Amino acid sequence: MFTRFIRWCTLAVFVGCLLLFQCSPAAHAATAGKLQQFSYLGAAGLYTYDVYTPANYQVGTSVPLIVVLSGCTVDAATMAADTGMNALADQKQFIVAYLQQEAFANASLCWNFFLSSNQYRGMDETAEIAGITQTVENTSSLWTINKHRVYIAGISSGGAMAVNMGAAYPDLYTAIGVHSGVEYQAVTSFSLSASVTGGPPPVLQGDLAYQTMGRYARAVPTIDIQGTADTVVWPVNGDQVIQQWMETDHDASGGTYNVSFSSPATTTSGQVPGGHSYTTYTWNNNSGQEIEEYWVINGMGHAWSGGTGLWGDPAGPSANLALYNFFMRFSN
Repeated sequence: MFTRFIRWCTLAVFVGCLLLFQCSPAAHAATAGKLQQFSYLGAAGLYTYDVYTPANYQVGTSVPLIVVLSGCTVDAATMAADTGMNALADQKQFIVAYLQQEAFANASLCWNFFLSSNQYRGMDETAEIAGITQTVENTSSLWTINKHRVYIAGISSGGAMAVNMGAAYPDLYTAIGVHSGVEYQAVTSFSLSASVTGGPPPVLQGDLAYQTMGRYARAVPTIDIQGTADTVVWPVNGDQVIQQWMETDHDASGGTYNVSFSSPATTTSGQVPGGHSYTTYTWNNNSGQEIEEYWVINGMGHAWSGGTGLWGDPAGPSANLALYNFFMRFSN
């Protein structure tokens, strides 16, 4: 009888533990992150893009979306690998959409940010990028996007295109990130001299960006990241991007946002151990909320700061973390 009692107790403990495990919130099996390729048929042709779903993401959980636009000669998969953004997505839980240019539109895979047809709402590449963004937003069977937290960033031609998207679709993107890009309409033709000398006066370009916003006008928070040794997109362009958006946001706020580029709210210096030193500047609105942020990275060339591979510079501070921390301050 004693033996049967012991067996009964053992069985009861086993069943109890099993029920406890099944009912526990921690019972979800761990899942790996997943990078998937999709297609989008736009007016200009078929575009492919990659979307990364972070590890352990549960469908139905509302998360932010960060759209990343690649630079010239770089496809979506390479952009994902060289930026290392997926690792941060795993840690912080957000969806990343990597968009690439197609060879039928530009043989060097550059976004044609410099063409006037790609600088306004509903036209050519701006429409394609917005269409892909909205498609990702609405793919509810795979993920749930918080539509108040949709952001766009890019490097080089992708950074310039992110500027265009901020002006053309301020209602779609909560904030924008520009890495080694140029101000709005710095050029409107195939001549890319502005990448060396800078574009027109930023105040004028800021007014143009505001006019492009039309009835969707609003202050668009902007972060810019620029290397001082960049000989593809020279450092003057980083200054101009911030100054242009200061003017655009001044106009969109009805004049209440009124700051000076030469008088940032904060100036912070840092050093990557064994790598580049850098300075971060911020500017706030009248309510004390940061609106513009500017990272100047000493000695860095034309590369994704903190990235790896051919298009990354591991000696720089993490552009991924800078973008994420800035973006998460804003929802619309």
